[in-house]
Amino acid sequence: MPLLFGTSTLNAQLFQDSVTLNLIKRNIDCIYNMQFKDTQEVLLKIKKAYPGHPVVLLLKGMQTYWKNYPLLNTNPAHVSFEEDLRQCIRLSGKNKIPAHEAEYLLTNLCARGMLLEYYNLNNLTMDVIPLVTGTYGNVRHAFGLTNSCTDLQYYTGVYNYYREAYPKANPGYKPLVFLLPSGNEKTGLKELHNAAINGVVLRAESYYLLAGIYLNFENKYQQAIYYSRTLNKLYPDNSEYLALYIKNLLLLKQYDDAEKVITASQKEIENKYFQAQLSIYHGVLKEKKYHENNLAEQYYNSGISKLSFFGSYGNECVAYGYFGLSRINEIKKDMSASKKFRDKALKLATFKKINFDK
Repeated sequence: MPLLFGTSTLNAQLFQDSVTLNLIKRNIDCIYNMQFKDTQEVLLKIKKAYPGHPVVLLLKGMQTYWKNYPLLNTNPAHVSFEEDLRQCIRLSGKNKIPAHEAEYLLTNLCARGMLLEYYNLNNLTMDVIPLVTGTYGNVRHAFGLTNSCTDLQYYTGVYNYYREAYPKANPGYKPLVFLLPSGNEKTGLKELHNAAINGVVLRAESYYLLAGIYLNFENKYQQAIYYSRTLNKLYPDNSEYLALYIKNLLLLKQYDDAEKVITASQKEIENKYFQAQLSIYHGVLKEKKYHENNLAEQYYNSGISKLSFFGSYGNECVAYGYFGLSRINEIKKDMSASKKFRDKALKLATFKKINFDK
C-alpha cells in the first residue's frame, strides 16, 4: 500500500509543527502494528490541530484498510474507506498555496495509491483506469520535489525501477510504456533504499516494496531478507509483513528459523487470511524439510480451500500450493495430475519463478 509523507524542510504548515508530526508518526506506527486501540485518541488530536486537513481522511482510510485486512469489496467497511480517500484526493487537489504544494501532493498520492491497490486486488478494473491517469501526472510532478523531501524518493524510485523492470518481466507491456520517459533500475533501487533508511513515515512501504522486488523481480532472496526481517522487527504484529518474512526464510531454505516463526505465529495471530497462508507454508515445510508428502498434501489442499475466500489477495499463495501438489503428484508418477496442478499454478502466479521447486 503506497503511503507517503515528507518532512524535510517543507514549507507547509503541518510539517513545521513537530508536535503534530510526531502524532502522525505515532498514529501510523500503531496502524501498521495493528494497535488500533491507540489510534483514535491520537487522530482526534491531529484533527483538532488541523481541522479540515486531508491528512485526517488519509489516516482514517489507512486504519480502515489495515483493521479489515485484507479489505474485500464485500466488506461494508469498503464504503467509508473509499469515501474518505476520495474526499482526501479532492481536498488535496484544491490546494492553491505554493508553500503547501509538497504536503498536499504527497497526501494526494497516498490516497490514490491505497485506492489503486484496493481496486486492483478486488478486480475493479473500471475504477482503476480513471484513477491511474491523474496519478501518473502527480508522480511525474514529484520528481521536482525530491530535494526538499526524502520520502518522495519512494515514488520516484517506484517509477524508475518499474518503468524498466516490469516490461522486461512482462514483454506484452512494452508497447504500452514505449512513450513514457525512461527509468533506471539501479537509481530506483537506491531511491527506495534511501526512503527506507532515511524516510520518516514511508519506511514500512519502502522496506516492503524492496523485499518484494528482490524476491519477485531480482530473485535475490538473501538481499530480500534484510528488508523482510527489518520490517518484521519494526511491526511484529503485522500479519502481512510476517507472512512475507516466513516466505523469504523458506525460499532461503532456512527451514528451522521458518518453523520457529510459523509455530509461534500460529498461536499469536488470529487473522484468517494469515492462517490460510500458514497452511501453505506448513505444506512447504513438511515437503521440503521433513519429506512428509502426505501431510504436505493435506496442508496444501487446506490452504488452497481457505484462501479461496480472499480472491486475488491469495492468488500467489494458492499458486504455491498448486506447485507443491504438482511436485507431489510427479513423485507419485501421476503425471496427468501433476500437469493439471502446475497449469493451475502458472495461471494464478504473477511471479512464476517463485515456486519452491528447488
